[in-house]
Amino acid sequence: MDAIAARSEAAARRLGSALPAWNPDIDDVLVVQAVREETHDVKTFVLAPKNPTAFHYEPGQFLTLDLEIKGEGINRCYTISSAPTRPHAISITVKRVPGGPVSNFLHDTLKPGSELRAVGPMGDFTCFRHAAGKYLFLSGGSGITPLMSMARTFHDLAVPRDIVFVHAARSPADIIFRDELELMARNQAGAFKFVPVCEADGAREPWHGLKGRLSLPMLGLMAPDFMEREIFVCGPSPFMAAVRIMLGEAGFDMARHHEESFNFEELAAAEPEVALDVAAAELAEAARAAEPKPVPMAEAPVDAPVTTYQVTFAKTGRTIEVPSDKFVLDMARRAGVRLPSSCSKGLCGTCKSKLNSGTVDMKHQGGIRQREIDAGMVLLCCSKPTSDLVVDR
Repeated sequence: MDAIAARSEAAARRLGSALPAWNPDIDDVLVVQAVREETHDVKTFVLAPKNPTAFHYEPGQFLTLDLEIKGEGINRCYTISSAPTRPHAISITVKRVPGGPVSNFLHDTLKPGSELRAVGPMGDFTCFRHAAGKYLFLSGGSGITPLMSMARTFHDLAVPRDIVFVHAARSPADIIFRDELELMARNQAGAFKFVPVCEADGAREPWHGLKGRLSLPMLGLMAPDFMEREIFVCGPSPFMAAVRIMLGEAGFDMARHHEESFNFEELAAAEPEVALDVAAAELAEAARAAEPKPVPMAEAPVDAPVTTYQVTFAKTGRTIEVPSDKFVLDMARRAGVRLPSSCSKGLCGTCKSKLNSGTVDMKHQGGIRQREIDAGMVLLCCSKPTSDLVVDR
């Protein structure tokens, strides 16, 4: 049986019966079913479980890929672009970053039949937790992916929703999912409006639509009733900051404003490490609004006196001091130690590291599996030292 026939038979098995939910703690291997070119530098990878199971998730959530590139283990988060209404496969859409080891690895090596490991889905950036009759989706660049998952879900369900979907791109050639979004608008005439905004003309296509950067007058033109809508925003930090300023100037009720709390696009752009500074560490601390999930791991007493421990990073040879009431990642950032991270909430797994020696008090939100904890792995963003540490970084 050739590879194509084998995949067809596997697809038939998945469709022919009620399948259990995919559980990455039991089987975290996903197989590439298809690779689709969305733009000149963006590809979608369609994935299915190695053993037939079904995906259950909320539109807007993400996967964390567990990759090995040139002998190095790397975790990287990608929001899901597919819809949970089609549970037999799941898709991630990845923009190639010049010089980026992860995005280039995915673009250059993944093909149908390739296998990779993943954990998830996770995340709370989803319209399913904020039901509304009218939505405004604002995306910039590859920040379109979680909003595309939401739009696809409403389209598949054929549930009446008044949605204005605004996407900002550099040029017409950079509008991701353009044809599909235009089709959605035709299929849902009067209920779904797609408005792309381009900064400039394309090399082969002059742009006759809205041009420039998103502004409050432009927003009022695209969605005159935006003050009445539930707003979801995802894109580069400057884009999301500009939206916050615009909405603030308009007097919008920010309780109905939702943005991706950590930026996958910027994490990819900074591959393999994120630019870190004291301000970033302070923002990360402020972002921990959700109640952490406790993990029994040498937990310190609540009223224990603060003790300062030595934390050594084995590969770089750096040693820093970390008080017992501070997170290792935050103090590493303050000391100028560059470490991969994304959510800073124990959710995504990007900062996962091997603990060569020592113990920590770790409270995560699903970004690490029990078998990894048993193997000595920790998430530095949500770990406080309870002894001197040696981290394999």
